[in-house]
This record gives sequence, C-alpha cells and structure tokens, in this order.
Amino acid sequence: MGCDTIVTGAAGFIGAHVAAELITRGHSVLALDDLSGGYRENVPAGAEFVEGSINDVPLINALFEKHRFKYVFHLAAYAAEGLSHFIKTFNYTNNLLGSVNLINASVNAGSVKCFVFTSSIAVYGRNQLPMKEDMVPQPEDPYGIAKYAVELDLKEALEMFGLNYIVFRPHNVYGEKQNIGDRYRNVIGIFMNQIMQDQPLTIFGDGKQTRAFSYISDVAPIIADSINREDAYNQVFNVGADTPYTILELVEAVGKAMGAAPKLNHLEARNEVVHAYSSHEKAHQHFGDLIKNVSLEDGVQRMGAWARRTGARQGQTFSAVEVKKNMPPSWAALIEED
Repeated sequence: MGCDTIVTGAAGFIGAHVAAELITRGHSVLALDDLSGGYRENVPAGAEFVEGSINDVPLINALFEKHRFKYVFHLAAYAAEGLSHFIKTFNYTNNLLGSVNLINASVNAGSVKCFVFTSSIAVYGRNQLPMKEDMVPQPEDPYGIAKYAVELDLKEALEMFGLNYIVFRPHNVYGEKQNIGDRYRNVIGIFMNQIMQDQPLTIFGDGKQTRAFSYISDVAPIIADSINREDAYNQVFNVGADTPYTILELVEAVGKAMGAAPKLNHLEARNEVVHAYSSHEKAHQHFGDLIKNVSLEDGVQRMGAWARRTGARQGQTFSAVEVKKNMPPSWAALIEED
C-alpha cells in the first residue's frame, strides 16, 4: 500500500513532531529528509522513511507517481535567518527552488487535496507589530524572501491549477528533538548546548531584542490537523506563542531549567529585526481547541530535561559560506577555525 501523506523535513524538529501527529490521526506517512540538519532517530515509528532531497527532481516525481499523495506537508528548509545573507545560493536553492519542485509534483500528480507549507514570520520584516496576516510582507533577509516567494507561488498555483494550500507562519519554535548543535539558529538549543559544555552564553548585542518563543505542542498539532478543516484552506495563519520575552529573560529561564547560573558573552549586534511577535487571533478562531498556551517556563523545563538526557552535541559549522563581507565576527571566526 502507498502512503497518503508526505512530510518533508521529517527528520528535523518540527517535521518529526508533525509526522507523529499525523500518524496518531490515522495517516500513512512517507517521511522525506536528506539528514543535513535532522536525525534519523527523530523520524516517528510507523512512518516510511526515505533519505533524499527535495532538490532531487527525479526522486520527488517518482515518489508522487508511486504514492499519489493526498496531502503534502512541506517542512524541509534551512531556517538560519541571520546566516541567509551569506549563503544566498544555498538559501534560494533549498528554501525556494526545492519548494517549487514539490509544488510542480503536486500539480502534476493531480491527487493532492491540500499542500501545507510552513513559512515564517520572517516574511513580515521589521516595524510591523504585532505581525498580522493581513499586513503586506516586507522581508528583509534572503530567508524571509524565499519563504514569501513560495507563499506567492502557492497562491498562483491555486489560481492556475486549483491546488489548495494552507500557509503557517510559525516563529521561534523550540522543544524536544531540536538540533541543539546548530550554531546559527535555535537560540534556546544553543544556550542549552553551551551550558552543558560549560561555555558562556553568546548574546548578540545587549540582549534586549524580543521574541515570542513557541513550544512545539502549540504548533505541531495545529499544522497536522489543518487538513481536516476546509475553512482553513487557501489561508495564511500565524502560529505560536503570544508573549514576547527579551533574550536576557530567556537566559534566566534556560539557566533555571538547566540548574545553572550561566556566564554571558555579549557579541557585536547583528543586523536583524529587533522585535518580532505576532497576533494569533486568526489561529484561535480556526484552531482554538488545539492551542495549549504552554508557558515559556514550562516549555523550557521540558526541553531542558530532554537535553540533559540527550547530552551536548558537537557544534556544527556551516562550511559553504558564499559571502564573508559584513559577517558577524564570531561566525567568521568559526570558518577560520575549520
């Protein structure tokens, strides 16, 4: 028997949780991942795992032809927003062109009822607070640009080919199974990994920039169940936590969860959006029964317990940097070390 649902990026953090949610809802899931940023052990039991890339067009076309998927959950991405300035070709190849390969295959298959895409609040840019779905996106980095381009392409695919879609814009998602060894993204995981290695916590700037950190159980069930709610089809939803915290407040929460009083290493500020948080009124209207409102303290405690069981991971440096000009000195130093 074939699988009715494909989840890309299913060995990654959010993808693994979404795949698990889909299996509990009775779907037969094909989990696709190239293992460049995720781990095979993250793939939930019951999923059929295929190691491969969304940029392998023959593979993608063969999978769609074989399985005739009804649902596509596209979570494969390299979500290092700050690093995307310096890896433009890599960013657009993996985050935009790879997505187009999946959209093409979905249209050609003729069997797909809905294409669910995880975008990002990076599409909004700065000075749009709180970020709302009816705002005109103004992305300021290549990662946000790529995500918004895919959103526009899905809108075009609906109008031209009748391909239904749902777009989610999550933000700062954290929790168990996250890649804590990535040095460029997932600040909570970075902090926990540094604490377990008795290293100071690296903070860009003064640490007063704010983010609303979203625990995985307030995100994955909504994404997974969205295909069962046809009133959500062809719409865009912010999804995640409501309350913003400064990075310094996050340090306190992580230190408490890890039983440590961490030292801080303030680095030169990056060129980044300083304050980013969203309105979730629309998500509450459509998915209110699934929103759990896990507090930052509780979520970080849960992730911290998992991180201590898992142990520290060796920091992973991105080796294919394309532009070094204006790169944060701490990142440039990593390249020199390697």
